[in-house]
Amino acid sequence: MAQLDDKHQSQDSQPDSADAAGHGSIRSYTIGFVLSIALTLEAFILVLNHSFSHPVVLVLILIMAVVQLLVQLFFFLHLDRAAKAPWNIIVLLCMGVVISIVVFGSLWIMQNLNYHMLSPAETEKYMQKNEDL
Repeated sequence: MAQLDDKHQSQDSQPDSADAAGHGSIRSYTIGFVLSIALTLEAFILVLNHSFSHPVVLVLILIMAVVQLLVQLFFFLHLDRAAKAPWNIIVLLCMGVVISIVVFGSLWIMQNLNYHMLSPAETEKYMQKNEDL
């Protein structure tokens, strides 16, 4: 039994080389940071210079935003080809579904309330009609 405990402790004390490399080497964080800064500055300069028309700038910024999202997911959230990656992606997709439901549901409710709300003139008319209640 003592041999099993010693073996278990020695395995826990030394992380797997793939785990250590996959979760946060200085090199991977530096590459992710530099790419994030480069993409942010690129978008800022693109808008600042007015070198393209508005629709082209919008499309380019959207493309850079998607690339920025992928950089963040790969370098900082470690959604790569590791053993736990499919579960991480499933959790990410479920989170996206929940956020979409909350955002679009809120927008739908606000639009519905705006449509069904009385205008000030209609509210005044209703109050005068039912004044004696």
